Amino acid sequence: MISKRKSFIVGLKSTKLSKNEILFLKKYKPWGIILFTRNIKSFDQVKKLTSSIRKIFKDKKYPIMIDQEGGRVNRLRNLISFDNMTSEYFGDLFNKDKKKFEIVYKLFVDKTSYLLNLIGVNINTVPVLDLRVNGASKVISDRSYSKNKKIVSKLGDICIELFQNNSIGTVMKHIPGHGLAKVDSHYSTPIINKTYGYLLKNDFWTFKKKKCLFAMTGHVVYSKIDKNNTATHSKKIINIIRKNIGFKNILISDDLSMKSLSDDLKLNTINLFSAGCNIALHCNGNMKEMKIVAENSPQVNSFILKKTSQFYKILS
Repeated sequence: MISKRKSFIVGLKSTKLSKNEILFLKKYKPWGIILFTRNIKSFDQVKKLTSSIRKIFKDKKYPIMIDQEGGRVNRLRNLISFDNMTSEYFGDLFNKDKKKFEIVYKLFVDKTSYLLNLIGVNINTVPVLDLRVNGASKVISDRSYSKNKKIVSKLGDICIELFQNNSIGTVMKHIPGHGLAKVDSHYSTPIINKTYGYLLKNDFWTFKKKKCLFAMTGHVVYSKIDKNNTATHSKKIINIIRKNIGFKNILISDDLSMKSLSDDLKLNTINLFSAGCNIALHCNGNMKEMKIVAENSPQVNSFILKKTSQFYKILS
C-alpha cells in the first residue's frame, strides 16, 4: 500500500540489503530508494538487489532512482562507460547539427533507459537544467547543456519526453537553478546575490513549463530573496517554484547529508517539509542518520499519492 509509506527516499550501504536495512524498510516504509555506484557491481547483482527491495513492498513499480546523467555522473560505470556523453557534448551537438543531435541523443537515452529497465531502476535524476556560467563552481560545468537558457530548456523538454517514452520517470534539477553557485553545495553553502528579476529571466526560466513529475531542489541561498535559507528550506523560494516557475508536481530535496546545510539532520528534515518540499532525500546509507530522517518524515499525503499514481501510469 502506497498510502502506508513515508515521505522520504534513502540510499543503501552496499550491493545487497543487510538485515538491518530489511528491518528498516519494513518498519519505516520509505517512498523510494536511490542507488549509487557502491550498490552496483554487476547486472545480475543489481537486478537481485532491486527485486529484493520490491519484494518487501510487494510493488513491481516501487520507485527506485539513480543519478545517471552520463559524463562524470555515471553510476553505471561498473557496467558501462558513458564518460564522454556529457550534457555539454549534447548541447554542442545540438548547436552544430540538430539532425545528428536528434539521432545520437535518442540513441543515448534509449540505451540508458534499456539498461535502467533491465536492472530495475524506474527514475533517473535528469535533466540538469542549471545554466553553465563562467567563473562558477565546477560542480555543474559540463553537466549543463549550455550557457544559453533556450538550449537548456529545449534539451530538457526532449530529455524528459524521451525517458518517459521509455517508461523512466525524470527528476529535473537543481530547481530553481544552481548554475551561478561559486562553491560546491556538497561541501559548503553557495550564496547567489543576483536580483529576483534577473533570476526569473535566466536561471529560474529554464525550469518553466516542464512535463516532469519530479524536481530536486538546490541547497543554494538566493540572498536577495531569502538570505537565511537554502531553496530546500525556504518558503519564499518554494512559493516561487510553485507560482512563478509553475511546477505543480513532487518536489524532492537534494541530499540531506550534504555539507551545505548548517542545522542538524532532525531540524533539516522537519524544516524542509514545513517549507513546502514533498519528499526528503538522504543518500549516504548511514543507518543512524536514516532513522532520524525516517522518524521526522510524515506519511505520504493525498498529493503525493495522486502524483505517484500518475508516475505509475508512465511505467505501464
